[in-house]
Amino acid sequence: MRFVDEYRDAGTARALAAQIAARCRPGRRYTFMEVCGGHTHTIYKHGLEDHLPAEVNLVHGPGCPVCVIPMGRVDDAIHIARRPDVIMTSFGDMMRVPGGAGSFLDAKAAGADIRMVYSPLDALKIARANPDRRVVFMAIGFETTAPSTAMTVLRAEAEGLDNFSVFCNHVMIIPAIKAILDSPDLRLDGFIGPGHVSAVIGCQPYEFIARDYGKPLVVAGFEPLDILDAVHRLLTQLAEGRCEVENQYARVVPWQGNRIALSAMGRVMRLRPHFEWRGLGFIAHSALAISDEYARFDAERVFDLPGVRVADPRSCQCGEVLKGVLKPWECKVFGTACTPETPIGTCMVSSEGACAAYYNFGRFSREEMRTTAAPGPLTEEASRA
Repeated sequence: MRFVDEYRDAGTARALAAQIAARCRPGRRYTFMEVCGGHTHTIYKHGLEDHLPAEVNLVHGPGCPVCVIPMGRVDDAIHIARRPDVIMTSFGDMMRVPGGAGSFLDAKAAGADIRMVYSPLDALKIARANPDRRVVFMAIGFETTAPSTAMTVLRAEAEGLDNFSVFCNHVMIIPAIKAILDSPDLRLDGFIGPGHVSAVIGCQPYEFIARDYGKPLVVAGFEPLDILDAVHRLLTQLAEGRCEVENQYARVVPWQGNRIALSAMGRVMRLRPHFEWRGLGFIAHSALAISDEYARFDAERVFDLPGVRVADPRSCQCGEVLKGVLKPWECKVFGTACTPETPIGTCMVSSEGACAAYYNFGRFSREEMRTTAAPGPLTEEASRA
């Protein structure tokens, strides 16, 4: 399959692994953060970390949109959903995210009308079919999904659908990366930049990372060879004394971004003064809200919300995992009290969550990863998977 097979070629993967090892300076350790949860799943699904030299350490970042939603926002959404005149709609990976008062699935079991959708346009379809009900779309995601929310609001306005609104929880990747860079908890040598977000915002917004912080960043795709190539490019920059933003994912990501998508976001949405992120706390200008012009489609203005901040369970260490301070298997409840069936934190729920990736692909300890991991992309079997 084009754009898949050539990025899972076993021979090329072995060659890249050898080049990566040759680029490592003896006695030097390199720590790179893969910002996107999709990259984390590629790394552990294909066993990439097992084929990197011990000098290269990959840590996880805050690029999982479900994982960074604070519990209080989940409770606000459930508060809306419990109204008898409301139909709440949501992407599937939000259904099991725990809030302080339970999850969407818990509220649905208790009688709330909460429906899973694959697109905000599905929510709009439900609004058309139920003119006597108020339909709310639980909007989550980075700049990747924000344009589809914005376009849906524009469609609702064009159709005159007054029973549709959006509970907007869209967040922005650049302020989160800056918060990581400003954190004293973690020393990084570079970043594997998110591919999906960059398809919308482009590569230019990352230039401050190289210019102001002296850290290289390589925007990468999601196949095994994409990740290995990104690691090799980062090591090459460091070896040559360079510090730049590179676009490894040029087959999808335009350097200037998607101007039409950015225009729709700018028309419908505005920056929030601040927003709470799970694990990172409040970050200024890091999230989007519905603009005043489209206030009638803003669920935060249509409904009265409790707006109560809810602390994470004391046993949950999702915050440290999202900042790359801990590996999931270092959390004291990982794989015991916290599993995909009984999640305590969001990182075990989402399809992009680091804890879910580790659990699903059998990464329960560093030693196990090095000795008993499943075949990686350097085998012919995995290259055909």
